[in-house]
Order: sequence, then C-alpha cells, then structure tokens
Amino acid sequence: MAFPYQYGIEEEFFLTDCGSRRIISKAPAQFFRDCRNVFGGGVSHELLQSQIELVSPILASQADGRAYLHRSRLALSGLAENHGMEILAAGTHPMASWRKQRATRKPRYQDLMDDFQIVAQRNLLCGLHVHVGLPNGIDRIDVMNRLMCWLPLLLAISASSPFWARQSSGLMSYRQAAYDEWPRTGIPDYFPNERSYNAFIDFFMQTGALKTESSIWWAIRPSGRYPTLELRIADACPEVDTVLCIAGLFRALVRHYAENDKDGLKRNEMTRLVNEENRWRAKRYGTNATFIDQESRRVMTVSESLDALELLVSTSADALDCLAAFKHARDIVRDGGSAMQQTRLYSDRLASGDSPQEALIAVTDMLVKQTKQLIA
Repeated sequence: MAFPYQYGIEEEFFLTDCGSRRIISKAPAQFFRDCRNVFGGGVSHELLQSQIELVSPILASQADGRAYLHRSRLALSGLAENHGMEILAAGTHPMASWRKQRATRKPRYQDLMDDFQIVAQRNLLCGLHVHVGLPNGIDRIDVMNRLMCWLPLLLAISASSPFWARQSSGLMSYRQAAYDEWPRTGIPDYFPNERSYNAFIDFFMQTGALKTESSIWWAIRPSGRYPTLELRIADACPEVDTVLCIAGLFRALVRHYAENDKDGLKRNEMTRLVNEENRWRAKRYGTNATFIDQESRRVMTVSESLDALELLVSTSADALDCLAAFKHARDIVRDGGSAMQQTRLYSDRLASGDSPQEALIAVTDMLVKQTKQLIA
C-alpha cells in the first residue's frame, strides 16, 4: 500500500446448496475456474471446499469499499447460482455439519489437516479481515498494542455466529470459541516494538514452531506481506453496510493511534487479561455485552463503549470520511446485530410450530438474502 490508511477487505463466504440450504461438502472444480476467470488473484480457496474468499484491491475511501463489495458479491453470487449454489456471509452456517466437510486439495491445506487433525476439520468458520496501511516510520506493533482494548467492541458489532452443528450455541460469536482451539489465536501477547516481534517470529521459525509468519492467527496482527495492520477478530458480516462499518471504525482507530503516540500507553500485567475477558463477553453476549474499562475501573455497555470510541477518534474518522460508521454501529446495537436477528427468527419460527430444521432453513434463507441484498 503506497499511501497511509488505505485499506483492503478480505471476505470469506460459505457455499450453500440452493435446494437443501445445507452447506456443500465438495465444490465443483469448474466453479473455482469460473471464479478465477472473473476475479483473477482476488479469489482464493479456503481450508475446506465449502468456503471461498474474496480479496479486494487497495481501497482509498469508504465509497471505494462499497462499490467493490457490491460488485464482487454480485459477481460471486451469479457464479455460484450457475452451479446450483448460493453464497452466505456469516461467522458460522446454521445448517452446517463439520463432520461432512472435505479439505481443499492443496499441499498447504493438506499440511494443516495433518498437523491440526480434528481442530482443522472443525474449522468451518468465516471471518472478515481488514488491512489498513500505516505511514512509513510508524511502528505497527506500537499501534497494535494501544488499540487492542477496542477489539472486543468490533467483535460485538460483527457477531454473526450463534449456531453450530445445526443447533443454537448460546453464544453470539461461536466462531471465536471454535477458533480458540487453534494455537496462536485470541488477543496477542505484548511486544514492545516490531523488532521484538520479529525476533519472536525468527525464533519460532528457527525452532520449527512456525513454517511461515502467516501461521500467527491472532485477533489482530501485522501483515507479513504488506505494511498493514490486519484486523481478524470480526465475524463475516451478512450485510455490506456492516462490513463498511467495521472497516471504517478500524481505519479510524489505526489513524488515531498512529498520529497520537501518547494515547493508550498505560498498561500493566492485567491489560491482556482484561482484553481477553472483554473478548469473552463479546463472543457470549454480542451487542448485549458489558466491557470492563481498566483505566476507569468501571463496566460499560456496548453503546457506552461506542460513545467513548467516537469521542476518541472522531477527528480521524472525519478525516477518513468514516463518521457514518458510528451511525450504523449504533443501529446495529439498537437492533441487536446479526447474531441476535438470527436467534430471534429461530425462536419465532419454533414458536409458530416449525421444526428445528425448518427454523434453521428460515435463518439460512435470511442470511443468503442479506448477503445478496445490494443497496445502491
């Protein structure tokens, strides 16, 4: 990325059978060839054949992001329909069964299956990743350390995975719970600077603990390929506006901490533990979570945390034309977000006499419609 605060979006999707609404277990080879013809290097396989990822070009503005998301989702949806499939963006698929999944036949993915066994087989999860470029000379680890406390808020807003193995999990982001089975996930440990972080990477690679730097799967990480910070904590989001909301909030956070190097420096031995506690609350309760504020020693609602974030980063959000992200985030908090929408619909359908499978089909149909709903 040549200019600071430009960004990129990586969206993961489930491939759903149009008839049964269940996740597919083996993707048609021609489908991926068709995708390559349309997206080129902007499309990639995932570990399991039932998933696919789209990678945006470098984006300069929120308007660029909206245009790309509309265009790419429309094209991918059309290609999937040609093969009897729909695309679905959510952290987990309501109708999925992990036991029936097949790994993608690529050496890298076969190695992951061999190394991680049932953990890899259960990785039936989709996330939203956002890269944001930083100016030259800015230490990415320093910025990462100081914005870490806001990650649970971004998870709460994006939470879209209340179902697992065709039943309600009781969590708003079961994806985060399942992902914790992997090593090197969750909130990163503290490193004082990029030099220290690079020493850690070198040590783990020399000792064989890591094959590549990309095997660090934290909720946020410095990219090994680009001069960016990569947000990884968010669930895949059904609605385009929510994707843009998460991207806008993260961009504003990165800019604020990059340009205000005295903010967020206070930390002690409790800081990471508080962040992990707040992450648990976000994955359990979503927008109904309460968060511990370490500095004030009080508990805040998601709405109060959002107010505090806007007060902190409003100058950066305005400079990046991201202020609308706060309005959409407040709409999400008011309505309960995707996970709450899914659980409400599921409960309503059960109450009206549907079987659990019929109720899950209704939730799946809603998510497919939201994924395809492109609003000009």
